[in-house]
Amino acid sequence: MYERDNKGEVVVAREGDEEPPKIFTFDKIFDENTEQEYLFENTARAIVGNVFEGYNGTIFAYGQTGTGKTHTMEGEMKPKEMRGVMARCFEAVYQQIEGHKDAQFLIRASYLEIYKENIRDLLSSNPKNKLVMHEKPDTGVYVKDLSSFICKNCEEMQAVQDTGRKNKSMGETKMNARSSRSHSVFTLTLECSEIGPDGKDHIRVGKLNMVDLAGSERQSKTNATGQRLEEAIKINLSLTCLCQVISALTDSKSTYVPYRDSQLTRLLQDSLGGNTKTVMISNIGPADYNMDETINTLRWASRAKNIQNKPRINEDPKDAMLREFQDEIRKLRAQLEMIQEGKDPGAALSIIGGKPQIVEKVVKVKDEKKLKELEEKLLREKEEIKKQAEEDRRKIEAQMNMNE
Repeated sequence: MYERDNKGEVVVAREGDEEPPKIFTFDKIFDENTEQEYLFENTARAIVGNVFEGYNGTIFAYGQTGTGKTHTMEGEMKPKEMRGVMARCFEAVYQQIEGHKDAQFLIRASYLEIYKENIRDLLSSNPKNKLVMHEKPDTGVYVKDLSSFICKNCEEMQAVQDTGRKNKSMGETKMNARSSRSHSVFTLTLECSEIGPDGKDHIRVGKLNMVDLAGSERQSKTNATGQRLEEAIKINLSLTCLCQVISALTDSKSTYVPYRDSQLTRLLQDSLGGNTKTVMISNIGPADYNMDETINTLRWASRAKNIQNKPRINEDPKDAMLREFQDEIRKLRAQLEMIQEGKDPGAALSIIGGKPQIVEKVVKVKDEKKLKELEEKLLREKEEIKKQAEEDRRKIEAQMNMNE
C-alpha cells in the first residue's frame, strides 16, 4: 500500500506469479497499524458534520469474513483507544451539540439487523420478530414498527447500542470465531430547530446510518454446514445483489437498478445513488490464501467510488418529531393565555396547522376552582412532554435488564 498525492494505492500481487500486479486507487488507505481515532477522523468525522447540516449520511464496512469489519465499526469500549466508528460518532454528535447554544435538538436511535433476508428489531423485547419494509413517496423507505429511542446524551446512545448488540446474530466459523451472521444497521436521527435569516423557526433533519455488513464466505474455507451454511448462502446472495446495484449505477448503459432484489439494497437505496453522503470502508486481509476475495473486494470498492449520489438538505420535513413537540407547546401556551384572559381554552381555541385560531364562542371563567383545575391540567400536560425522553430511557434500561 502506498500514499501518493493524498490518495492511496493498493498493489496486489502473488510472489512468483508471472501476472502483472493489480493496482487500485482510493481516497485513503489504512494499514494494520492504523489507530481507531485516526481512521474515524479521516472517514466518519466529516459525515457527522454533514448530518448536523441536515444531510443524510451512511458509513458502512464491506469485505470478506474475518477482515475486521465489526472491529472497525464497533471496536471495544475498553481501552478507550479501541472504540470503533460508532462510539466515536456518538461522542462527536453530542460534542457538536454543546457548541450550538441557540438551537434545539432531538436525537433518536434505532437498531435493526437483516438475518436470512428477514428484518429484525434489535431493540425490541422480541428481537426475532419479522418486520416489514415500506416506502413513502416523500420520505422513502422505512421499516414499519421499528423501535426508536430518544437519547439525551452519549451514555444513553451507547446503552441503546449495547442493548442491540446483545441481540445480534453471531456465530463461529472456521475463519472467524465471532462471525456476524447478519447485516446490522444503527440509525441515528438528528433533528435541529434554529431561527433562520427570515426570523422564522426552521427544522433540519439528518440521518446517520452506520452499517456493519456480514462478510462474504466460501463454504470450502469456512466448512459451514446446517444453519451456518444457510446463513452464508443468504449473506452471499444479498452481497451479490449489492454488487449488482453498484454495477448498474456505474454503467452508463444501464436503465434499471435492482434495489428490490434484496432487503439490504432496498434499505440502502438512498445511500447508493440517492439522497445521502456515503463512505464505504473496504476491509481486506494480507493472506495469500485469500487473494481472490481481496481482489473482488477492491474491485467492487473501486467501482463504488464512481457512484454519483444526490444529497440535499432535509429542511422542514412534515414528519419531524421536534415539530410535533413544538406545536404541542405552542398549543399549551395559547391555552394558558386564554385562561389568563378569562376564556375557556377548550371551547375557544382550536389548532390548525400549528397556528391558533379563535372561534366565535367565548366563555368567561368565573369559578376560581375551575380556573385552578385548568391551570393544573396545563401544567400536567407540559410535564408529560418533558418526561418523554425520561420514559424512553427507562425503556432502554428495561430492555437491557431483560437481556441480562
